[in-house]
Amino acid sequence: MSSPNGPSRDAVTELRMPSLGADMERGTLVLWKVKPGDTIKRGDIVAEVETEKGVFEMEADGAGVVAELLVAPGTRTLVGAPLARLSAESMPRPAAAPPPQAPAAPRASPAARRLAAERGIDLASIVGTGPDHAIVIADVDRAIAPLRPPTAAPVPSAPPAAPAPSPLPAAPTPTTTRADAVRAMRQAVAAAVARSKREIPHYYLSVDVDLEKTIVWLAEANAKRPIAERIVPAALLVKSVAVALRSHPDLNGVWADGALQLRDAIHVGIAVSMRGGGLITPAIHNTDTLPLDALMRALSDVVRRARSGGLRTSEMTDATITVSNLGDEGVTSLFGIIYPPQVALVGFGSIAERPWAEHGALSVRPVVTVTLAADHRATDGHYGSRFLRQIGRLLQTPEML
Repeated sequence: MSSPNGPSRDAVTELRMPSLGADMERGTLVLWKVKPGDTIKRGDIVAEVETEKGVFEMEADGAGVVAELLVAPGTRTLVGAPLARLSAESMPRPAAAPPPQAPAAPRASPAARRLAAERGIDLASIVGTGPDHAIVIADVDRAIAPLRPPTAAPVPSAPPAAPAPSPLPAAPTPTTTRADAVRAMRQAVAAAVARSKREIPHYYLSVDVDLEKTIVWLAEANAKRPIAERIVPAALLVKSVAVALRSHPDLNGVWADGALQLRDAIHVGIAVSMRGGGLITPAIHNTDTLPLDALMRALSDVVRRARSGGLRTSEMTDATITVSNLGDEGVTSLFGIIYPPQVALVGFGSIAERPWAEHGALSVRPVVTVTLAADHRATDGHYGSRFLRQIGRLLQTPEML
């Protein structure tokens, strides 16, 4: 209902600073992509927000008409703080009410923003060369270069017999700044896992799985595909976890308000190592329903955007379980730490040839070690072991994935 003075309080909802992980306390609004009078629906990109892990596209978690923008770009706020108000009813577009803008807060990486602040550089004066024209640290360094005082050459009293040696160049500031950015990300992740180990009673299980049938099936399937469309084993590993969760739903949820809250949809979070250091775990939505071709494309896409920018807030908040794969690093087994509020994490080691005994005979097979870290408040070892056995059965029948 509307009152003579405008929409009633009951008709107004708020867009709030999203929580993009248990390690996030504050975020910075970088850019508004809507203005008062715009009609939005759930899932629309309404803003860009920045955390220690990068810049993310913020999706609306409700629908309505933008009534008021409460926060100007460049403002750092607590998670949950109101950023904008939405009205459920249409409103006349204001003739001259642009969204609050701050000229010194264009899209920039956290490291670039810190370096610019340290050197007194106006970000609005810099042209970004990063993804979607974001300002990266190299852009700030180029803006700093003309401001550095030239090194004075020594003035000889007589013509020198040989050219004077050039002064040694100063250590580049960007290296230190990148290290600071990585350190900040690591500190944020460390805070989350420290909380996890402190508050969550973990239990750990592992199982070795013979992948001979899987490797043969995959080779035959890929032989019929163009190189660019071939499926890597990682896609099968992720799909096996997602499908196994259908019959083990108690591992697909979050622990909140002192109870296990199950999720109907299965969104697998993929642990991605960032270039230069740090970790991020974006989710692939509805992983269990994706055909292997689509899952392979989704894996490639989410890893690329995690490292270059462009992840959405829903991809950072919707994961119902996490998969971590260190097979490429030659690790035999991985026992992870649960990322709260999730209640489980599955780890995969490398697929390697190992001795394998079966029916009294010894042979060499491609084997992978699958591990489970689970929350004892939500499940127990018996339940977790059945889940791991189901993953093993699925991996040995890849045609069912």
